[in-house]
Amino acid sequence: MTQTRDYVVVATSRDDSILAYAATTKHVVDELQRRHDTWPVVTAALGRVATMGALLTAGLKHPEHQVTLQVQGGGPVGKIVVVATGLGTVKGYADEPHLNFPLNEFGKLDVRRAVGQQGSLYVMKDLGLREPYRGSVPIVSGEIGEDFTYYFAVSEQTPSAVAVGVLVAPDLSVLAAGGLLMQILPDASEEAIADVETGIAELPQVTNLLFQGEDPESLLRRVLGDDVKILSRRPITFACSCSKERLGRVLLSLGKQELTDLLEEQGHAELVCHFCSERYWFDNEQLRELRDSAKY
Repeated sequence: MTQTRDYVVVATSRDDSILAYAATTKHVVDELQRRHDTWPVVTAALGRVATMGALLTAGLKHPEHQVTLQVQGGGPVGKIVVVATGLGTVKGYADEPHLNFPLNEFGKLDVRRAVGQQGSLYVMKDLGLREPYRGSVPIVSGEIGEDFTYYFAVSEQTPSAVAVGVLVAPDLSVLAAGGLLMQILPDASEEAIADVETGIAELPQVTNLLFQGEDPESLLRRVLGDDVKILSRRPITFACSCSKERLGRVLLSLGKQELTDLLEEQGHAELVCHFCSERYWFDNEQLRELRDSAKY
């Protein structure tokens, strides 16, 4: 059935040898497109990384835990950054929102060309421990799904299969977005692994299925069979933690002299949040208050 909200599902295969995640992220990706005015190929690239972030929220056990994904493949889109939290929130941005290329040889948006293949994928998990976990791998394809598959195999030593996608309408809005993450657990049999590999290979494009009205549960059944065991469902939403107070602290960190120069040269300041494109205006009086309260 057609879903009116985004969410991620966690499930296992009937023998508990496969851990699986599936998500629909249409509304999150559409919000990212609207806020950053991304053109289709950037919407697809950013949306794929955002979907990966949504899938990974299911593994965050505390609301304050978060995972930061950074894709820097050397392509014209520049850096793509996504932050997902234990609350099920996702935010993100791409350095260059306005790119336009011909479709690739398969008639699809050329995400590979936008992202590039001469860089790295970085994952940082802040799980409330003394030091965050940091992992990175070279970009292997620029298609995002294949790059995260490689990341899980190399950096986390977990054989995985990733399928993420975004379907963009001619008016730039998002028609469908979502993905799957299948992870092979240590006790998985050769038969179970072969079944998953076959299921993924035979799976139609995830976004086409979602656009046709399927949901994350039905995606999982297509790969793992009708007796898949659903463990949990979690809503996914776009949310940013920025505020005028936080951006004020950024200005405060400039110090007295730079704030004085800013006052003399412009008399005001406008800061824009990278993640949500909200604009924060500081007038002359507010800048003076910040300058006077600066410690150096």
